Amino acid sequence: MDIEFEPLATTPLLLICASAIAVLLFLILKVKLHAVVALLIVSVGTAFATGIPPGSIMDLLLGGLGETLGEIAFLIAFGVMFARLIEFSGGTKVLVDTLVGKLGEKRAPLALGLASLVFGIPIFFDAAFLVMLPLYLGVARRVGGSILPYVLGPAAALSIMHMLMPPHPGVTTASILLGADIGLVMMFGLILAVPSWYLGGHLLATWMGRRLMLPVPEAFTGGPQVDTPYASSGPAPSSRESADRDDAATPGAGTGGASSVALLDSRTEAVASVDTTVAPPRLGVLVSLICLPLVLILLNTGSAMLVRTGTLDENAQWVQVLGLIGSVPMALLITVVVSSYVLGTRRGVGSMVLEDMLDNALKPVCSVILVTGAGGMFAVVLETSGIGDAVAGSLDASGLPLPAALFLICAIMSAAVGSTTVSITTAAGLMGATIAASDPNPVQLAALVLVMAGGSGILPHVNDSGFWLMSRLLGMTVTQTLKTWTIVKTMIGVWASLFATVLYILASL
Repeated sequence: MDIEFEPLATTPLLLICASAIAVLLFLILKVKLHAVVALLIVSVGTAFATGIPPGSIMDLLLGGLGETLGEIAFLIAFGVMFARLIEFSGGTKVLVDTLVGKLGEKRAPLALGLASLVFGIPIFFDAAFLVMLPLYLGVARRVGGSILPYVLGPAAALSIMHMLMPPHPGVTTASILLGADIGLVMMFGLILAVPSWYLGGHLLATWMGRRLMLPVPEAFTGGPQVDTPYASSGPAPSSRESADRDDAATPGAGTGGASSVALLDSRTEAVASVDTTVAPPRLGVLVSLICLPLVLILLNTGSAMLVRTGTLDENAQWVQVLGLIGSVPMALLITVVVSSYVLGTRRGVGSMVLEDMLDNALKPVCSVILVTGAGGMFAVVLETSGIGDAVAGSLDASGLPLPAALFLICAIMSAAVGSTTVSITTAAGLMGATIAASDPNPVQLAALVLVMAGGSGILPHVNDSGFWLMSRLLGMTVTQTLKTWTIVKTMIGVWASLFATVLYILASL
């Protein structure tokens, strides 16, 4: 949106920027204001302070909201629907049992980690962790020893996929705000996720398990149970949802209080009508469904690259159709429709059961969608006010490399706020002008997005919902959680950013 006004000088803009971020942190951390409200207040205040005409502020904010949610909302919605379908069908247990059976008990942590890498592609961290935890602890009971290798390593796999892989909100938001090719981000994110998890998650968790004996909690009767006829019965413990944390979207997990009662009441009759004797889906079916959106998106990315090189005609009908079905929202929509039939209708699940199940899957992600949109409002104010240009000029003068600057901004915001989406949105808004001025090629731009994604997972602590999931469910003290989970997640983020930086350098040669 073009707004005519006289921008302030660099120094006042930098002071306003620092003050805006400080106020945002104060409102979220000290006042405990909801992140959506805090972001809106700070966005309006920043717009006033930087001289944007008051009559244009609301149109500017709504434009930023609409532009962000126009692409993000469907990605999150279809992502959690797909997650719920896999969970309901009993597919999680199939993945883990197959890998443990192939690799053996001695390699059980590796098997759980590999299964978590696959399962973490479409599913939010908190939701995936709650679904997988009973399986982690079941293997830990069977093999014996400290639970850390069986929980921290696989949890790190879920976390790295949440950081680096669309359609998870943080990395998807960064891709959209910076104009990166989501297909390239997905391809390189998958490539970088595996070594980042293995070095910073699997090996480190195994080392910690030899030094800290943490038994399976005695009071933990099998962990949170999945609300599905293919898993053992039992209520899922409430997960602590954080309004300022995108990781707190927990499709399919209990949320406690009246919402849990209402959710249970709405599902009781539907679930009771499902034939519980139906066997879980085969491994090949699950892998095919998980790969379906990836294949569609990568086909679109490949055709787009061939169009840019002149190999394909962009006006060809089949090229345009491929671009349509390979767009991220459409690819996920196709996956949800196919999965509903394959994991639901074909297995005897009625249409009313599917409708109720998918409807309830959407309820926990409202906060994620709104925080993402509010972050987009803050980003557009930072860009329109000239703050982004001022920060860009200052960083250029300091000589700090672009990947390092992006990593530091995301790391600082992540440690302070505990929100992947807010940290990435802030970094993209502040550094958008600098990134555009550097004229990166598509691979470099994808690499910068992944640098930001890695930085957004640095130093999780008491302001992070995943931190409390680890602490409460595993019976660890705050100190133990800081010494284990905080270090593991920080290391996978550091490794991811380092690998992405190497990719950025190689792409510039």
